[in-house]
Amino acid sequence: MSDLLPQQELAALRDQLHRYAYQYYVLDNPTIPDSEYDRLFQRLLTLEAEYPELKTADSPSMRVGGAPLPELKAVEHAVPMLSLNNVFSQTELDAFDVRVSTLLQKQGIAVSTLTYCVEPKFDGLAVSLLYQNGVLVQGATRGDGQRGEDVTENLRTIRTLPLRLPATAPTLLEVRGEVLMLKHDFARLNTEQLARGQKTFINPRNAAAGSLRQLDSKMTAQRRLSFFAYGIARLEGGTMPETHDQALQQLRQWGFPICEHVQCVQGAAGLWQAYQQIEQQRDSLPYELDGVVYKVNDFALQQQLGFVSRAPRFAVAHKFPAQEALTEVEAIEIQVGRTGALTPVARLKPVFVGGVTVTNATLHNEDEVLRKDVRVGDTVIVRRAGDVIPEVVAVVLERRPEAAQQDSARFRLPAVCPVCGSHVVREAQEAIARCSGGLVCSAQRKQALLHFAARRAMDIEGLGDKLVDLLVEKDWVRTPADLYQLTEEQLATLPRMAEKSAQNLCAAIAKSKHTSLPRFLFALGIRNVGEATARDLALHFTSLPALQNATVDELLQVSDVGPIVAQSVCDFFAESHNREVIAQLLTAGVQWPDCAAPELSASASALAGKTVVLTGTLTTLSRDEAKQRLLAMGAKVAGSVSKKTDYVVAGEAAGSKLDKAMSLGIPVLSEAEFLALLVN
Repeated sequence: MSDLLPQQELAALRDQLHRYAYQYYVLDNPTIPDSEYDRLFQRLLTLEAEYPELKTADSPSMRVGGAPLPELKAVEHAVPMLSLNNVFSQTELDAFDVRVSTLLQKQGIAVSTLTYCVEPKFDGLAVSLLYQNGVLVQGATRGDGQRGEDVTENLRTIRTLPLRLPATAPTLLEVRGEVLMLKHDFARLNTEQLARGQKTFINPRNAAAGSLRQLDSKMTAQRRLSFFAYGIARLEGGTMPETHDQALQQLRQWGFPICEHVQCVQGAAGLWQAYQQIEQQRDSLPYELDGVVYKVNDFALQQQLGFVSRAPRFAVAHKFPAQEALTEVEAIEIQVGRTGALTPVARLKPVFVGGVTVTNATLHNEDEVLRKDVRVGDTVIVRRAGDVIPEVVAVVLERRPEAAQQDSARFRLPAVCPVCGSHVVREAQEAIARCSGGLVCSAQRKQALLHFAARRAMDIEGLGDKLVDLLVEKDWVRTPADLYQLTEEQLATLPRMAEKSAQNLCAAIAKSKHTSLPRFLFALGIRNVGEATARDLALHFTSLPALQNATVDELLQVSDVGPIVAQSVCDFFAESHNREVIAQLLTAGVQWPDCAAPELSASASALAGKTVVLTGTLTTLSRDEAKQRLLAMGAKVAGSVSKKTDYVVAGEAAGSKLDKAMSLGIPVLSEAEFLALLVN
């Protein structure tokens, strides 16, 4: 474009960028890489800075925002932005259809079955857009329906909203639509607000409304708002379509984003079916909805029906059950999950929200309770979307009672588990606090038993989820030590447990008594202690009593054990409950040979102390067998390749780990080379 005059190059750039933005944001079908768009956009900014007199109102550069405004000016709507009457049930919906048909019949218009256009009702902010000669010249909020606020500069920052229309567009066009914030953009915004230490938004609608009414349009540009058109208010210099769905298709051809879930249906039965369909899809959609809008599709019939008060007779909104409601916090209790995580739960004064009566709502964790400052006695906003667990969104501070205003009313996480009395621990990098009584805490019982019996732990074959559930429900097994007291006669009485199955399980439990110290330590479920760490601990301390009595400083002497792991081990053995269960296991006959460091052969010495990564499929050994052979040779087996990796064993179909090893210059062993080391 260097041979073009500045005004010619700018015009060409604007055309390109408008086309590419439409393909990317509206059609979701980009045709050029982001880097190319960025290059063209930067060239546009450079030229406009050099020739400011050539900048136009429809330039893509208007999307980045301009100088802050002193205030938002009032705008009189040439065509009032009226509200809709609501229906809340199928009965009221049927009555709407009958009422419309009756009104038309009274005017001599006989319609056997009416055609309606059905649209999702966005939970956003209604706006009006005025285009003259194809260029956006004004955008306003709904306001009170007669007068809104001029938010033109802010609307220009919305990527899905066209700044310029094709040549086929009318000379004057006023479009109505909704500004909203998509769910993922809302989540991103709140994450950024938290990172900056700023207040978060309660819901996407509040975020969209606050963003659109900013005096600084550069701030609006950072908020990633979206737009959907849903109607034509005025049209001059062109032909008005005959039906609402035709109008939407025409708007789409002019470059406006239209909701893909719009449909035409017949009669009240079609309306109800469409409502149910959209309500079922509601939670999976990328935007928030608060209902469905029904409109008589034929514009001529709309004109005959007219308006009543401040609402049209030809349209109505069918509201979904509210997803947010106000209620009071009666108590804050602590639930202990199967992994020991402590979750604060608000006990609420019953409230109907999201189609059900809600009495409890999650507060997630201690940090969230403190950030939202939820207290007993507070009036709170509760949200429930579909099958999502109800949560407390925010506190209505102006309704806080005097008793809740005292500092003593602030939430404080208990120091001990409310279920078993074990100490509560919280790691610095985690928001979750956990109970340290994994072996005795009834809330963690099933998870602890399944982990204890796992193949890489005590390897009790046949002890799966359903059987553990039965053993816990019958209260036969409270800790892993109780497994070794089970009898064949007991087990044979369980559902679907035949005599032979009972014998096999008892045999597997008895067999598990003969194990190794690394397996036993891993089976205990000590937080942050995996297989490799359990082996390192066993080899370093060589006996269970030495490990149980080790201090944090002594634990830090173990290879690859850092402060977090060391503290986790100390916390676990500091609980008398855990020590008691370990003693019961030893009394039941669980044992292992001395855990001295193995004598390494000449071939093993090549891998002793080395970090090895396995990748791909080995044909001679399973991945687990190869891992155990490496551990026996004194090697450490890692799950990912890094600069600390000494060797990578590559089987068939090795992927990214092999690529990374080669890029880092790490030696790679073929399966044959690896096997040669094992047999030599």
